[in-house]
Amino acid sequence: MSAPLSASAQKVQDALAAAGHDCRVVELAASTRTSAEAAAAVGTTVAQIAKSLIFRAMPSDKPVLVIASGVNRVDEAKLAALLGERISRPDAEFVRNRTGFAIGGVPPFGHPTRLRTVIDRDLLALGELWAAGGTPNAVFRLTAAQLVALTGGEVADIAKR
Repeated sequence: MSAPLSASAQKVQDALAAAGHDCRVVELAASTRTSAEAAAAVGTTVAQIAKSLIFRAMPSDKPVLVIASGVNRVDEAKLAALLGERISRPDAEFVRNRTGFAIGGVPPFGHPTRLRTVIDRDLLALGELWAAGGTPNAVFRLTAAQLVALTGGEVADIAKR
């Protein structure tokens, strides 16, 4: 029998179950804080890591969740144009207060309130994805279709080319 999940990882597991998905959150000994670390830990490509990034829309002061392929950088000008607001990178306190999770472990869903979510269209070309599971060493496997369904996210071209 595996060890019980930490409280943050269990929140993500509970959200998956509540949404009717059988994805399993796993906590690993190795860090999965960065895309490269996560890919090495689960034995996949960096592209298949669905990294969750929080931006702060201005002047609305709302959090925006961007889920991008681990190999892509977000084109902040494209994102701002899509949102119709300027954006900035928030501090760790803003991220934790708005998502309920620490940077490095922010999952794509399961936050206290539904976040506006933008999904990197490059993820849709990949079969299997891995996303953060609530802590810097927790992940879970899912498909791009499941990611879109779970988050209600808007798919867009937001990668810096």
